[in-house]
Amino acid sequence: MWTLFITFFKIGLFTFGGGYAMIPLMQEEIIAHNWLTLAEFLNIVAIAEMTPGPIAVNSATFIGYQLYGVGGAALATFGVVAPSLIIMVIFSHLLAKLRASKYSVALRGVAITVTALIAAAVLGLIKPAFTNYADVAIALTAFVLVAKTKISPILIILGSGLLGIVLYGYIL
Repeated sequence: MWTLFITFFKIGLFTFGGGYAMIPLMQEEIIAHNWLTLAEFLNIVAIAEMTPGPIAVNSATFIGYQLYGVGGAALATFGVVAPSLIIMVIFSHLLAKLRASKYSVALRGVAITVTALIAAAVLGLIKPAFTNYADVAIALTAFVLVAKTKISPILIILGSGLLGIVLYGYIL
């Protein structure tokens, strides 16, 4: 369980930009430790996205629970959020000074990199997610609905889930 905590602490410490930016490192670590297969990890990402809360925290909680029960869920969750908590306490005291500093432009470089990390996460998850043309059709439809309409993403996710049941059946 110590390895689980350290792994998620490392993920939380070395990933900037929120949960989606954590996905590539999380995927790499989870697969490297042979805790889950890529398909299982992809399912966790999907479930974590559908449940309330940050995707990285939800993923950590689910993975920890799957590996070590409630204790594992608590350790993985605390591991992924602890670095942010520590850093935010420290930086909240320094933020006013940083904004007035000439080095504040460094934040723009970080923002650009975070955008690239999110794009890499999306690209890395596309291939294993799409196994047939129906998958592609569902994804494209969801993308267009999110990008071009004011339909709630929650409704789109629920609709996609129902469509998945219709197209693929369900397992009890």
